[in-house]
Amino acid sequence: MTKKRKKILSLSAVMSLTLLLAACSNAPVTKHSTGLWDHYIVYNFSQFIIWLSNHIGGYGMGIIVFTLIIRVLLLPLMFYQTKMMMKTQELTPKLKALQKKYSSRDRESMLKMQEESRKLYKEAGVNPMASMLPLIIQLPIMWALYQAIWRTPELKQGTFLWMQLGHLDQYYVMPILAALFTFISSWLSMASMPEKNGMTTAMTWFMPVMVFVMALGFSSAITLYWVVSNAFQVVQTLLIQNPFKIRREREEKQRAERHRKRKLEKTKRRAYQSRRK
Repeated sequence: MTKKRKKILSLSAVMSLTLLLAACSNAPVTKHSTGLWDHYIVYNFSQFIIWLSNHIGGYGMGIIVFTLIIRVLLLPLMFYQTKMMMKTQELTPKLKALQKKYSSRDRESMLKMQEESRKLYKEAGVNPMASMLPLIIQLPIMWALYQAIWRTPELKQGTFLWMQLGHLDQYYVMPILAALFTFISSWLSMASMPEKNGMTTAMTWFMPVMVFVMALGFSSAITLYWVVSNAFQVVQTLLIQNPFKIRREREEKQRAERHRKRKLEKTKRRAYQSRRK
């Protein structure tokens, strides 16, 4: 199976899972809810948030702490995904060189390009499809958290700071913060890339705008969850994908490579001059 087909199948699986979860009931979840998803997952998520809320100072704090717990539990998967993505990014110049080398669209050139691309991935220890696994695992967990907040009346009726958790943030602070943290996270991720294109730059600006517009229509409980989750993403990116550290290491590696080449050229010139004598 070709890499392109594997990618299409993986994306199809993610989209199918998204549609399946989105089709779940939006009715309030209670102990009488039935089904694997509602009774055993969403209901238990909501009960744990309520338990936390009763012990640490209210529903707002319960949502915050539970969101942090989930993000910490997912951290090993996200670490793995980020490392795979970073390795893939480092291969981008070589992959582009292969595309240029085999620019012809005939079958033989395409097969050779695929074969050499597989060799590059293997040598770098990169599985192009492995990065999809954390996303597939993470999606139902994060959606269950979202539904637990959305479908639990107690969580939507509580208060936190100036907000009624079941109503819109009248001062728009949470939508703005959700968009801001989304932008910072996207910018940090893009800053570590060795090469940038118009699509990644556009997404850096488009995603925060989309999050802000969507947050305007959700209750404060949901936007609070988004703010905490996106803020955690910023910290996570700085810890495991710090663009300043990555660029510094990349520049040092490039300097070392240039120094090695200059030294090699100097050695060759000396050897040539010695032979002429």
